[in-house]
Amino acid sequence: MRKVFVATSSFAKDNIAPMSLLYSAGLDVLSNPHGRKLTEEEIKGFISDVDLLIAGTEPLTSGVLESAKRLRVISRCGVGMDNVDLDAAARLGIKVFNTPYGPTQSVAELTVGLMLDLLRGVTAMDREVRGGVWKKRMGSLLRGKKVGIIGFGKIGQKVAELLVPFGAEISYCDVCSCECSLSASPKTMDGLLSWADIVTLHCSAPRTGCILLGNEEMSKMKRGSWLINASRGGLVDEKALYDALKKGHMAGAALDVFENEPYTGPLTELDNVILTPHIGSYAKEGRIEMEIQAVQNLLDGMKEQ
Repeated sequence: MRKVFVATSSFAKDNIAPMSLLYSAGLDVLSNPHGRKLTEEEIKGFISDVDLLIAGTEPLTSGVLESAKRLRVISRCGVGMDNVDLDAAARLGIKVFNTPYGPTQSVAELTVGLMLDLLRGVTAMDREVRGGVWKKRMGSLLRGKKVGIIGFGKIGQKVAELLVPFGAEISYCDVCSCECSLSASPKTMDGLLSWADIVTLHCSAPRTGCILLGNEEMSKMKRGSWLINASRGGLVDEKALYDALKKGHMAGAALDVFENEPYTGPLTELDNVILTPHIGSYAKEGRIEMEIQAVQNLLDGMKEQ
């Protein structure tokens, strides 16, 4: 009987259908017992004798993959593949899949929700009311704002689509040429940063591991602008962001992803930043769709072996 390890900690929590598909395929199913993202050493131990893996965001480095002598298929439950050493997987004959469509709507809706929250100060005023402060703070409209989208793939384009009815002006920057029916104009990175009132990230982490937005890039952003990252941790220099927010160069930020998770750093001290625990895909409908697709990819890959 083939063994499959399910690394993503929230798998099938809201609907048993994805797990039922695995059992119906006659697989021996083992699950992440820790309820959190696994470390490199932990995932190495769990997949040492499995044939198949449903992966989350744990580090699937060359060393991890080389230690998994029986592993033949990885099905990533999510879009980003930067946690998987794809070169090592190819060299070892391990097929790798992802679910590019599942989380699109979920992440896009969260992004727009974070924009509205930042502009109207919802979370900040909620904290104040709970602390006994009744103060009506003036916010801003999304209508007429210049929104710069870095990374214009499926999620970036869905964010743009959702923004159209608000009357926002949209531009984007992407390493690839994009075909889009929306009235969104392409810009260079520098051009977008200096133009946008709101910058939102929807790109994969660079393969080199370098930071996308650091001190230099943030200094090019408009004074009083906002930043949202619901894409990948490590894209934003968190210390540089703290300084920009603390000094008032940026009006606010919202982060759903961090370089190290769980995040416990100094951004928690600031009132003009919204922090969420990597919940971009955590909408029930989108999550179930993504998990079922991850299982289907796994089973399809297994048939090809």
